Amino acid sequence: MAKVPGQIGNDFCPQSLFLYGNWKEDGTPNFGLFCWFSYAHVSDGEEEGLGVMACIGEEKLTKDLIRKSGVFSANLVSERLLPLADYYGTTSGRETSDKMKLLPTVEQGRVLDVPTIAESPVSFELKVLQEHHLAEGSDLFVCKICNVMIEEGLRDQSIPFAERLLLAAPVITPGEQEYVSLRGGSLGKWGEPRKKLQEG
Repeated sequence: MAKVPGQIGNDFCPQSLFLYGNWKEDGTPNFGLFCWFSYAHVSDGEEEGLGVMACIGEEKLTKDLIRKSGVFSANLVSERLLPLADYYGTTSGRETSDKMKLLPTVEQGRVLDVPTIAESPVSFELKVLQEHHLAEGSDLFVCKICNVMIEEGLRDQSIPFAERLLLAAPVITPGEQEYVSLRGGSLGKWGEPRKKLQEG
């Protein structure tokens, strides 16, 4: 099939969704939805290992809290978590004081003082090593992975990896403001899955 010129974008380069978590000043959890998340080899001056790069656009409460504490969790969004994640992703924490009226099962991080989500199949506890300002409202956080919690069944290597990946059921978002399952099915446009929270 021939290639033709296209618009600059990442429509066919899907990324997994994550809920970033941190504690607010009053001790309550805050979660925001993000997908510009990838991996890098990093060093904190003492150890080298796998780290992450998390890019956050626009100024928002999640970014404020990460800058203040220097730590946060990144919880993989599964199909089960999508309605709540979509709600967090389409509701501003700065403008909606009761945004966290709807919560998952929140657990304390095992290594860092961050809230993690029990329903997430994979939760990272991250410490910020560097922040890079990329453009107006766009900032990149380079982080050390201090701990990871994973559903026990996903570590069972007697099950082929491809099957375990489908069990984790991560949600990806390519372009065109749509959520997609790894099986290829549409999970709805941004702002649609949250409606299931009101129905249930």
